[in-house]
Amino acid sequence: MTEDTKAHILLVEDYKANVLVATALLEEFGYQYSVAYNGQEALHKIKSLSFDLILMDVQMPGIDGFEATHFVREWEKENNNTGKKRLPIIGMTAHALSGDRERCLAVGMDDYLAKPYNPDEFKSKIEKHLGKQAI
Repeated sequence: MTEDTKAHILLVEDYKANVLVATALLEEFGYQYSVAYNGQEALHKIKSLSFDLILMDVQMPGIDGFEATHFVREWEKENNNTGKKRLPIIGMTAHALSGDRERCLAVGMDDYLAKPYNPDEFKSKIEKHLGKQAI
């Protein structure tokens, strides 16, 4: 990734109001993004496109964020000859209950973000995992 190339983020979110808020923040902060509205769509996009980070809703119908993360990590193991680094996944949930962060980390997510989104925290979590690739 060159300095002129912006990070490409996959937003996986089934609730349209949250998609609108998250994509507005991603645009404000200068990120490129794609949206998947469920876990199955996310898995398809991950296998066919290149992303620098995933923002993964944990509660979705069908394949939820926990299961989708498991599939991503298994796919990474099976395709480890590509030379790519581990894809950072930030879990997102509206419940923010005790233990949610630990559950996200236990399934292979790299971080956790509570909803509703705090713009500063949203940006900070992304930058933490993208480092110099942030923008």
